[in-house]
Amino acid sequence: MRTWLYRRNVIPHMLLTVYVLVTLYPLVWLAISSLKTQREITESPWGLPSSFQWQNYVEAWKTAKVSTYFFNSLYISTISCILIVIIGSAAAFAITRMNFPRLSRWVYQFFLLGLVVPGGALLIPLYRLLQEMKLIDTHLSLILINATFALPVTIFILSAFMKAIPRELEEAAIVDGLGAFGLFVRIILPVTMPAIVTVFILNFINVWNEFIMALLFLSKETLRTLPVGMSVFKDAFQTNYALLSAAVMYSVVPVVIVYLFLQRKIIEGVTAGSVKG
Repeated sequence: MRTWLYRRNVIPHMLLTVYVLVTLYPLVWLAISSLKTQREITESPWGLPSSFQWQNYVEAWKTAKVSTYFFNSLYISTISCILIVIIGSAAAFAITRMNFPRLSRWVYQFFLLGLVVPGGALLIPLYRLLQEMKLIDTHLSLILINATFALPVTIFILSAFMKAIPRELEEAAIVDGLGAFGLFVRIILPVTMPAIVTVFILNFINVWNEFIMALLFLSKETLRTLPVGMSVFKDAFQTNYALLSAAVMYSVVPVVIVYLFLQRKIIEGVTAGSVKG
């Protein structure tokens, strides 16, 4: 019996191991290539470097203006996610914890309609709207758009989590004299923190990797985000794969680090609201 169970578990574990290796191999290859010389990449693309060329990262950071693109992406992603969390948590609180049953249901469904609207279909209207508002070539345009597109998923996750919070906790806070704002800030937000961290991380990754709207709404070089900057870098340095690999690593590593350190929070936030009680 034990042998049969052991064999039954081996095959799924082997398949998962192969899947992990296939998934991680491109990232490992990219990291190794970023530490090679251009000649080593050409002559031995699959081999290890004879010596680590850390100068590639320094040169990519300065020569290709990766530093400018990096901090632009960091600024836009951070401000967008803060705005998303503030609006999304307040909306989810109003929908799930305030006594407007019929209105709350309609508002919730209105937000969920945003999940079925493709972003590509709104690019032209958005461009005309931002042009009228004189927000083209400003970081504010991307911050507002990213926050708007992220609200439906954010409210969906936070609402599911807040619905699972016992009503007794809320009633005890009201008896102690807390109003709606105090209840939201001092009780609901701390309890909902796992879900808030989850939506912050997921939205940060999405905004960090966003390309189409950043390419369309930002034309000035000093305002470009990292993904757009990488496409320009590829055109300008298409023969220098060592510098190109180092530049791409700058865009990949922050997201990987954030996910590795906070992956448990992401899983807790996504699953905690799925079971009520």
